[in-house]
Amino acid sequence: MAFILRVAIVAAGLWIATQIFAGMQFDSATTLLIAALLLGIVNAVIRPIAVILTLPLTLLTLGLFLLVINAAMVALVAWLLTGFQISSFWTALGASIVVSVTSWAASGLISDSGKFEVMTSKR
Repeated sequence: MAFILRVAIVAAGLWIATQIFAGMQFDSATTLLIAALLLGIVNAVIRPIAVILTLPLTLLTLGLFLLVINAAMVALVAWLLTGFQISSFWTALGASIVVSVTSWAASGLISDSGKFEVMTSKR
């Protein structure tokens, strides 16, 4: 259940990005969900390899090159999936930032069991 919820959160982030950036579009809601699933797979398989291969450049830029890697992962998904178009690198960069922020914000509301919870501090 938690996996489905996380895919839905990434899909929501991608949808928000399409509302913000004119250069990004999906043909259908099904394509949006497939793109979210594919982005999860790409981030789990290809992104770690890219991070390791570009580690010197990432260190040299104090981690800012990770934004480029994230944008490349979104662009790769757009290239692999028909029905998902991104017009430029800057659109992919903006979309990757929106998806990251959306996922980060939603992860604070999700417990390990996959249920939405408001995290409270215990005293």
